[in-house]
Amino acid sequence: MTYEKIKIKKEVARCLLCHDAPCTKACKKGLKVADIIRSLRFENITGAVRKTKEENTCLNCNASCMESCRLGDIDEPVYIPQIIKELDNCKRNIPEKKISLEIDFCGVHFENPFILSSSVVGSNYEMVAKAFDMGWAGVAFKTIGLFKPDEVSPRFGALEKEDNPFIGFKNIEQISDHTLEENLGFLRRLKREYPDKIIIASIMGQNEAEWTKLARLMEEAGADMIECNFSCPQMAKEGLGSDVGTNPSLVAKYTAATKKGTKIPVLAKMTPNITKMQEPAIAAIREKADGLAAINTIKSIMNVDLNNFSTAPNVGGKCSVGGYSGKAVKPIALRFINDMKQEKELKNIPISGMGGIETWKDAAEFIAMGCETVQITTAVMQYGYRIIDDLKEGLSDYLAKNNFKSVKEMVGLALENIVAPEDLERDSIEYPRFHKETCVVCGRCYISCFDGGHQAVSLSTKTGKPKMNPNKCVGCQLCVLVCPTGSITPSKKRLLNKIKEEKIS
Repeated sequence: MTYEKIKIKKEVARCLLCHDAPCTKACKKGLKVADIIRSLRFENITGAVRKTKEENTCLNCNASCMESCRLGDIDEPVYIPQIIKELDNCKRNIPEKKISLEIDFCGVHFENPFILSSSVVGSNYEMVAKAFDMGWAGVAFKTIGLFKPDEVSPRFGALEKEDNPFIGFKNIEQISDHTLEENLGFLRRLKREYPDKIIIASIMGQNEAEWTKLARLMEEAGADMIECNFSCPQMAKEGLGSDVGTNPSLVAKYTAATKKGTKIPVLAKMTPNITKMQEPAIAAIREKADGLAAINTIKSIMNVDLNNFSTAPNVGGKCSVGGYSGKAVKPIALRFINDMKQEKELKNIPISGMGGIETWKDAAEFIAMGCETVQITTAVMQYGYRIIDDLKEGLSDYLAKNNFKSVKEMVGLALENIVAPEDLERDSIEYPRFHKETCVVCGRCYISCFDGGHQAVSLSTKTGKPKMNPNKCVGCQLCVLVCPTGSITPSKKRLLNKIKEEKIS
């Protein structure tokens, strides 16, 4: 094992992901340097390799790409030759076959499973047209109502950790701030100019008559599907958004009202601000909703400013509870989707999944958990529509490498591996294995095990390297997770009875 992959990952993470990147313009070998780095950032290694050309691309080069790197204005520039050199060593096992990403969802055909979720990223004609041109299969257009909300400024806040400024995101936006007539015009034009793209009209009414009317208007404007927004957590008026989604009787009533106004498929968008999402989901399905969408954002307060005790986003010194999204919510989203898929009445209901999806791997996890399409907003807000290239390429390569013929074949494959706690196997232990040749003697494993584990790791007085005490180790593998160099890995499982016999003897 070497440290190259670790160094490359850290180096790629430093890149600013510039628009109109100067490193690409400066490359005398004609490499799309910025695209290569972006592919690596989004875990699309095979895509990054494809973008390189002949071997030893950076040999005998004066690294003008580094000289142009904008990060160099504030820090050391990204060490691009090191990144390209490592990719030169990976030019094998690159699948030549491309797997079609087409999939049918609620009877509607999608060219790929990637959709812009209902938010500012899909809120007018120009934005959605750009996304369609770049390869997104569809959009859940920003929620349309019969009223135009008053918005605040600022309306976004972010949660940061160490050198990552955007692991979580909060918004206090409401539904579309365009008029009903403007939104209908956007939908008509989009469907006229992009007939093969899928338009999901997200709607929110204030009573049954409004839900019915909005559904009818959306279908007339050319929408392919309707998504009922039962889940927005920051509406200024009571009785809207997540106030509906936590009440199964209201979900049932408004689903029925929506179905009354349209013949196109209807999705019920679920709120995570509830203990059992299955209950409102079942209420929607019993009123003939065709599918579900989950999850919307999570009610949150973040970042109290300890100088003035305001919270983000600071609106004149005040703020309200808002919606939390971003990478950090992915585990919560997957849990709710599993809950619904494990429910007998919902297990065969189509789900469009969302919540923390940034890379093709994230998307693949949602698909494996039972989703047929995935929706993305926060990653687009941070990185732009351009992430669709790596989403599509990464997923297609994964399918090809694993001998899948379609996206549909992997839908739900992870569900059988989610079991009740009492059904987990408890008769064996998996000790960690320490690779001393790559250990850098940082002592992180020792600190974590002693302060947060079972005091099973000690450090050699001679070398400072770790060793395990099998009489104390319980196989929790906290040490594996905290090791910064990957020098601790799981070993084979061993039966507890066998271990006890060895200790006795």
